[in-house]
Amino acid sequence: MEQSGEGKNSWYREWFNTTYYHQLYFNRDEQEAASFIDELLNKLNPPKNAKMLDIGCGRGRHCIHLASKGYFVTGIDISEDSIAAAKKSEDDNLEFFVHDMRLPFRTNYYEYAFNCFTSFGFFRTRREHDSAIRTIAEALKTDGTFVIDYLNAHYIENHLQYKSEVEKDGVLFRITRWLDENYFYKKIIIEDENNLEEPLEFTEQVAKFSLGDFNDMLSFSGLQIQEVFGSYSFEPYDVNNSPRLIIIAKKTK
Repeated sequence: MEQSGEGKNSWYREWFNTTYYHQLYFNRDEQEAASFIDELLNKLNPPKNAKMLDIGCGRGRHCIHLASKGYFVTGIDISEDSIAAAKKSEDDNLEFFVHDMRLPFRTNYYEYAFNCFTSFGFFRTRREHDSAIRTIAEALKTDGTFVIDYLNAHYIENHLQYKSEVEKDGVLFRITRWLDENYFYKKIIIEDENNLEEPLEFTEQVAKFSLGDFNDMLSFSGLQIQEVFGSYSFEPYDVNNSPRLIIIAKKTK
């Protein structure tokens, strides 16, 4: 992955700001998200009033649930529309900001940082991903905990569904998937007869990071892996059979 610039018209800036993105991915059972967070909190056992950062928070569903437990929660996301929606839920212990995860945010401030639902791997270069990990590490206090929930690249390679269609509330999503050495790609064609004169088209690009890749990126920024899980029910990670790669790391310096 060679270094190159990243303009304001990157695919995720446009796609994440559409209502169709949330319709495809996030109009789902809120209990599923709450159950994952509850199980995670049981494992982490955070102290009362812990400060938490959610990176790539979207419209804030994880943040809202965390804040309901009494923690001080900050959500950041590059999508202006998502943050505008999330801000409607702001409270004394819940705040949201439009922010690019590659850029510094706060220093030595949070006890916990989370990156959930593959909200990583979108950039064109390894250097940009390294920058994101570094700024997350800088936001954590020493001994702070970082949790990243990513796809398991090895599993996806062996279970890639090349074509599919999803219909939600009268909107048809035609999906084509493929891969190369470094990325998974997903082309999404959106047909909405009630609101679109012509179909919309977006192409997602997500890096094929392995556990070894994350170990390198995390350790370079002073984060040491503590535990690894392979599903939202926190089953042990299996490189070939686990659908997810959920890493719990601690800031050691």
